[in-house]
Amino acid sequence: MTTPSTNRPSCSDSEEHDALRVEEALARMLTATSPVKGYEQIGILEAVARVLHEPVVSVLDVPSHTNSAVDGYALRGDDLPKAGNLVKMPVVGVALAGKPFAETVLPGQAVRITTGAPMPAGTDTVLMQEHIDMEGDRICIAGGRHRPGENVRMAGEDVRQGETILDQGRYLTPPDVGLIASIGIGEVKVKRRPRIALLSTGNELHSIGRSLGVGGVYDSNRYTLNSALKRLSVKVMDQGIVPDDPELLREALLRAATMADVVISTGGVSVGEADFVKDVLRSIGHIYFWKVAMKPGRPLAFGSIGSSVFIGLPGNPVAVMVNYYQFVLPLLERKMGIVERPVLPTLKATSTERLVKKPGRTEYQRGILERGQSGEWLVRTSGKQGSGILRSMSLANGMIVLEHGRSTVEPGEIVDVLPFACLM
Repeated sequence: MTTPSTNRPSCSDSEEHDALRVEEALARMLTATSPVKGYEQIGILEAVARVLHEPVVSVLDVPSHTNSAVDGYALRGDDLPKAGNLVKMPVVGVALAGKPFAETVLPGQAVRITTGAPMPAGTDTVLMQEHIDMEGDRICIAGGRHRPGENVRMAGEDVRQGETILDQGRYLTPPDVGLIASIGIGEVKVKRRPRIALLSTGNELHSIGRSLGVGGVYDSNRYTLNSALKRLSVKVMDQGIVPDDPELLREALLRAATMADVVISTGGVSVGEADFVKDVLRSIGHIYFWKVAMKPGRPLAFGSIGSSVFIGLPGNPVAVMVNYYQFVLPLLERKMGIVERPVLPTLKATSTERLVKKPGRTEYQRGILERGQSGEWLVRTSGKQGSGILRSMSLANGMIVLEHGRSTVEPGEIVDVLPFACLM
């Protein structure tokens, strides 16, 4: 892990004292995070969503032979008639994928050919069968409709032997796996999975299946984060619930840091009497910042414990999810070794209601995105926007992102929306 030049919280925003802008906070987190070391060699059927440890170099041309792109008739391009003329050519054989035509095609001859079949010697053009009329065992070709070389895939047209087809740090997708298979490679070296320790803090929290008692709540945050982390190639180690006790918290964080590359806690990062995370973190590690100019999720502690990255998320369920997608996800992608982050596109949509906002912080409101009668994107909130109302995330299909300097949005104004389809 790369350590920033200072361990003190930064106070760089005049409108939100002691709070960093969202963009600066994320930049600092990524700068302070380095990819995991180590790799494993795995079969390509297990490689999707993993990250390449080294480039993949092709050992052959793809396609390995010049072949037909369509079902039709292979012939010499020089035999195509000029516009206004008509020629008839005898069909002297058949070329199939996996069973090529073994002879040389002479001038004035054609061969029936299927998609993927090697081009017979002496041919360089394929005419689609839909464009050809038959007269007995001859094909009739009208001049001016075809050109030499059409419907032919050249050897190495897709991939050349010795070419790097996938770079180190590539997040492997299903098409990538297919591309690797197309060059005959069955195993690849991928970076090891980062180890993530996950814990919740709070005396009020209870595990599912236990009686709540007075003032108790069920711990939803670990279930939310566990579910989100299943989308990544990481190993999650659930550390359960830790009471609001500084010594127990200290022991839990130290234990988690010995086994994990990243430690994520929820709760205890604000300024309440039972919020001990920041003080404990300072005593056993480093804290780089703990407030971000955003809503929800302003109290966000970021630091390190030994060689482990530490992220302290708020306790409110919606704030946990917003912070996860805005900060934790890109940090984990960096930790996984992904060189180029997947693109998260935002849509421009017209707000159909008034969105109250204060300038000086970035706000994330949960929204329902839908098409208007003219095909334009419209968005409205999913209901009450309190950071403890998890249902607002469940009902939503996107986050309305209101920029740092923006104030209240009136109906009809354009806003940015990040669709959940790109995230979840």
